[in-house]
Amino acid sequence: MFFASLAKAHHEILLFAVVGLAIGGIDDFIIDVLFLCRHLWRRLTVYSRHQRMTTVTLPASVRPGRIAIFIPAWREADVIGPMLRNALAHWGHQDYRIFVGLYPNDQATLDAVAPLAAGEERLILCINERNGPTTKADCLNVVWRTMLREEARTGVDFKAIVMHDAEDVVHRDEIRLFDVMTDRFQLVQLPVLPLPGQGGWWNKAIANHYCDEFAETNCMLS
Repeated sequence: MFFASLAKAHHEILLFAVVGLAIGGIDDFIIDVLFLCRHLWRRLTVYSRHQRMTTVTLPASVRPGRIAIFIPAWREADVIGPMLRNALAHWGHQDYRIFVGLYPNDQATLDAVAPLAAGEERLILCINERNGPTTKADCLNVVWRTMLREEARTGVDFKAIVMHDAEDVVHRDEIRLFDVMTDRFQLVQLPVLPLPGQGGWWNKAIANHYCDEFAETNCMLS
């Protein structure tokens, strides 16, 4: 009798778990169905009527404006120098300004950025009043206030703000793309390609696992 009751209780618990898992999976299934329907609709209509745009065929903005790039930095001396040199070289003399948030007690990062900013009007240092680390939000607030002072000094308002990290490898056409896309949208997010790390097999295993998760998360957000 006891074992029969135990088996019945076990059956009821399994049934409850199955029903709960089914209900919890319905929302995921609906998202998959919506994605497939939207993908099919775009394949049958949009792609058949419009040629896919590339950076070569990208039109100029009807309302061009200056783009602000925010880069918060704390102990980024190893990566921020190459990142900034790459950005300045790729973006050339397009209408943008790079604002780098720094801390007075992070001398290594200051030494990496200051020589690049010397005589370069497109690169502006934003040094926090407090020693770091604080928070990324606090650093970005310092950068924001510096941008407002730059607008007041030059009389030119910024059209959009672009967020970058100190280790990013930027794309040469992103300034033009942001300039065009912000004519239509208040928020623009570009796909991000994670780059595998270098080093021994253990470092590569960790880095490549992070790359997979990063790419999956970015695709979900995009």
